[in-house]
Amino acid sequence: MTNPKIQTAYAGEVLQALLVKATTGNEIASRGLARIEPNVQYKFYIPRLRAGKMLQKRKEQPTEEDAKGKFNIDERILEPKELMAFTTFNPRSFEKFWRHLQPSGPLVFRELPEIAQNALLAELAKVVNFELGDHFINGKHGSGENQYFDGILTRILADEDVIEVETGETTMIGKLNAAYRAIPKPMRSAPGLRFLVSIEDADAYDDELTSRDSKGANWTDTNAKRFKGVTIEALANWPQGVIVATITGTDLSTNLWIGVDAVNDTETVSIDRLTNAGELYFFKMLMKIDTQIAWGEQVVILDTRSDSHAAVIDANPKSLSFVAAGETKEIAVTVSGSYSAVASGEGFSCAKSGKTVHVTAALNTGAARTGKVTISQTTHVVEVELTQIGV
Repeated sequence: MTNPKIQTAYAGEVLQALLVKATTGNEIASRGLARIEPNVQYKFYIPRLRAGKMLQKRKEQPTEEDAKGKFNIDERILEPKELMAFTTFNPRSFEKFWRHLQPSGPLVFRELPEIAQNALLAELAKVVNFELGDHFINGKHGSGENQYFDGILTRILADEDVIEVETGETTMIGKLNAAYRAIPKPMRSAPGLRFLVSIEDADAYDDELTSRDSKGANWTDTNAKRFKGVTIEALANWPQGVIVATITGTDLSTNLWIGVDAVNDTETVSIDRLTNAGELYFFKMLMKIDTQIAWGEQVVILDTRSDSHAAVIDANPKSLSFVAAGETKEIAVTVSGSYSAVASGEGFSCAKSGKTVHVTAALNTGAARTGKVTISQTTHVVEVELTQIGV
């Protein structure tokens, strides 16, 4: 650097290339499986339009009462979460390495040359790229360590509209066939339809095809990564035992979305002294990232992982009390994927709304009564006790 206070040696054009690599240089994005929505500083709304059935018998003079079907508009939200890369280093470390990377100038004012900055930035980009690859798929947003934002698979497992497939098949051919049969017919002709699988599962599928008596590749070649004409995408960070079929791509028809916020250059990459009196320099990169799926019903998932990876379901609170006049209260449900909620007991009813169960107690003109709400997902069950006072 010629100026010890300059934030970065990169010009804007090169810096933008680094930012794109750091935030989208992962398999989901680099293979064109998701749409990248840049400049999302706060929230980005993905509008969704549903139209009900509208055909009916001809009427000579239809009125408003004859209207059938309606347009329903809602949205999914991309809300990028903040994260950063930060590290420190001593420029004098280069004195023992390549001569052209040695800091120059008087000892007190020695500064890191541009070529050394470039080497450090390139290495950081590779590390950030590697770490983000896993978070774009398996990431979970929370207050814990490494919980930066929700990844694509986390979004899928939390959506109650996804199509879940169960099968007793043990071969990859059998599993892929079960998943394929569950794909809605309108989706099967979509150009962006893909199977998303792990590297291990893709290798197992290739081995099964190779071992067949005919139609498989020989041992020195690999088979085409397709099943029933649908391309198979083997992703390094995808968990083994999970098969997902969905519509991918970079245009508005895709079901997979990534939102990022491209902040200005000096806030994106900073290189400067850690303290005015010290020799250490710092390297800092700021990012904002989120993922989303547009339609849960356009996702088919077959999850054959062991029970230790299975969905865990919980409810809060575990008991509700109601007044005799009747009222409605809420239960917050923690669950991955779809679930059911059933109320039992005289005078009690419930209805789901996303991850919330609304429980209603009707007017009670008699003695105190009890009931419960049973919330379940496959073999996982949690019960919430209900009580209502009498008159």
